[in-house]
Amino acid sequence: MLFFQTVTMEKESSQVRLVERIFRLRALGLGVGFFAVAGVLYENSAHAVTWILLVAHAFVWPLFARRMALDSPDPERAELKNLLLDSAMGGVWIALMRFNLVPCALLLSMLAVDKISVGGWKLFGRAFALQVIACVVVAAANGFAFQPHSSMQAILLCLPFLFTYPLAISTANFALARSARRHNHVLALQTRVDGSTGLLNRQAWEESVASELRRFKRGSTPAALLMIDIDCFKTINDRFGHLAGDEVIRTTAAIVHSCIRDVDVPGRYGGDEFGVVLVHTGIHAAVVAAERIRQRVAEAEFERAPGMRCTLSIGISASTPGMEDVHAWISQADAALYRAKTLGRNQIARL
Repeated sequence: MLFFQTVTMEKESSQVRLVERIFRLRALGLGVGFFAVAGVLYENSAHAVTWILLVAHAFVWPLFARRMALDSPDPERAELKNLLLDSAMGGVWIALMRFNLVPCALLLSMLAVDKISVGGWKLFGRAFALQVIACVVVAAANGFAFQPHSSMQAILLCLPFLFTYPLAISTANFALARSARRHNHVLALQTRVDGSTGLLNRQAWEESVASELRRFKRGSTPAALLMIDIDCFKTINDRFGHLAGDEVIRTTAAIVHSCIRDVDVPGRYGGDEFGVVLVHTGIHAAVVAAERIRQRVAEAEFERAPGMRCTLSIGISASTPGMEDVHAWISQADAALYRAKTLGRNQIARL
């Protein structure tokens, strides 16, 4: 239930961000576009009603559209309807400007850009159809007035729109792309990292083991593999509860991570089993590192299991030229781990 609530909250937050982003672009576009349209209306001695409509559309409509979208149960759907209305109004202004070439071409291109950037060609197609219908209706009411010539004044008044609006859209798209990259990076990490311990999960860790084995075969760079198992973990869960077991897992993972170097690669191999690749490390140095981990865990105290002492069994296997693949290396370290278990646990064994 909590998962679905979290997903719903994230979706709502994403929709609100979409509405706010479009509001900023709409307010800017209509604000600077006001001058491009106003210059032509002034030259054509437009009626007072047309001027009132222009002011309302440029400065009131962005606020009204934002409010409608935020109050809607589906803000994204409401905002898409607002975008369609934007295009329809673009058709209205094209007709009222009597198809003045430069301002109309600029209006057409900018309306196309923002529709494609938000909803792709499908949204653009719907918006363009409404734009054409609105334009034809208003042009018919206006006697199909046609004055395509653009004066220097009309061209100059288009410049603020021409420069600022594309920059605003580009900036918004860049921010979205950067956010998407961060999101993809987080998702990539989530698919490689164990959520409970912060270590690599089994698949990602095995990939690192395979990479280190390939490096060894290329240049005979020594490496050692530790397989670590928490002794009697089921007994810990049964006696102290699963929350205490989770604490033991997290604490052990933290100790393993703190006892190795940055170049070494720890991972969670299974429920209570961990693996570590010690790079540029011979068997004797690996034994020292393993003993350091074993002692630290043996000395650890656990809040949810007062007085309990946790021990580890650790198997060590050094890389050798005869190893066929990563599974052979892991199997050899596992065999050493099994030997440590059969010898009485809380100790280190190597092959």
